[in-house]
Amino acid sequence: MDNTKELETRKISELLWIYALPAVISQIISSIYNMADRMFIGQGVSALAIAGLGITMPIMNIIHALGSLVGAGSSARMSIVLGLKDVRWAEKILGNSMILTVIFGALFMTFGYVFMDDILSMFGATANTIAYAREYLLIVLPGMFLTTVTFNLTGLIRASGYPKKSMFILAGGAVLNIILDPLFIFVFDWGIAGAAWATTISMASSAIVSVLHFVDRKSFIRFRRHAWTPKLYIFKNILMIGMSPFLMNVAASAVVALENTQLIRYGGDMAVATLGVVNTFASLLVMIMLGICQGMQPIAGYNYGAGHPDRLKAVYSLAMKCNVLVGIVATILGMSIPGLICRLFSSDAQLLEMSRPAMRYLTVMMPLIAFTITNSNFFQSIDKPWIAIITSLSRQVIFLLPMIYIIPAIFVRMGMEGLTGLWMGSTVSDMLGAMLAFALMLTQRKVFRTGPET
Repeated sequence: MDNTKELETRKISELLWIYALPAVISQIISSIYNMADRMFIGQGVSALAIAGLGITMPIMNIIHALGSLVGAGSSARMSIVLGLKDVRWAEKILGNSMILTVIFGALFMTFGYVFMDDILSMFGATANTIAYAREYLLIVLPGMFLTTVTFNLTGLIRASGYPKKSMFILAGGAVLNIILDPLFIFVFDWGIAGAAWATTISMASSAIVSVLHFVDRKSFIRFRRHAWTPKLYIFKNILMIGMSPFLMNVAASAVVALENTQLIRYGGDMAVATLGVVNTFASLLVMIMLGICQGMQPIAGYNYGAGHPDRLKAVYSLAMKCNVLVGIVATILGMSIPGLICRLFSSDAQLLEMSRPAMRYLTVMMPLIAFTITNSNFFQSIDKPWIAIITSLSRQVIFLLPMIYIIPAIFVRMGMEGLTGLWMGSTVSDMLGAMLAFALMLTQRKVFRTGPET
């Protein structure tokens, strides 16, 4: 049954609720399981183990980036072609996206195992933390490949009209992880390896259920023989649209690696752990924003393909309002109760002392971050990859990268703490990134008056 027809007929507010709520729930649960990893490791192992886990996060984000490269690109393109009423093309996107996922996943796993210690050192591992990071990554790397499969297929499940099913698959894996974490860490006493096994098992379960959806004869879009023929033009479509979240994640990982070296310079290993704690909280709110964007994506893509600019404008406006509201809530929490939030992860006095000011600096611009994220995802949804890429890279690279060197140096020269300057660098880059996103948005206003260009 074609579940996508309502995308051009039903009220936009109802559609965004139907599509965004499952995505938000799955994103929140996923963020909670990331928080649970740090909480259980912090309470059951040590603060240095949190730092070791923080070292692996940029590497895992790069693997997530591979999933978003294919998953975001294929789901956005599928929404557009379904708006054009071309089911056969949509099934070709499904098959070709799986081919790309397998190729990229195999390459990255091989590279990760061969050069693991070099990679960990490059991302800021020290003699105190590299053992924790290596132990975790050795186990979790195959599971990360399964994550790329899950990210790709759940995005396509949502795009083809099954938002709730996409939610249950993602949320189910996250809940399983939360259940297994304390069992493996505290009961079996496996330490950080227990967290890695919990993550890998949960990822495998989600990937299997995702594949079964497209094997089921009841599914609107499913695996067929013709879908597995490699098509270069489909590869190009997928990769061009998916390039925005891919570059954003890769760039963020590269910046984190450089930022970790600056953190060690100005605050030592505990400063790396502090960033891990603050980023875990911030990512929970950002995941809610991304969930709203995931709900927006099939609605925007379908109506762009179908030539309904009024509905396109309506879903963009509503998603923006929702995300900015989430950003305001994030800022209020981060500014008012930073100590309470940080205490969830560790009772280490030094870590808590560092985390309070960091939390305030890194959350004060969350409404502007919401604006930037919404714009980037919107233009990705309607096949405007270069606008999406520049928007997403603005705060992650264009501004953040120089700020983490310039502002700490200025602070030190003025007799202030370099670590405070490092936190301030993120604040300034968020503000400048939002300004650039606004300027780029103004250049693309015509999409709200016309249909697709192709």
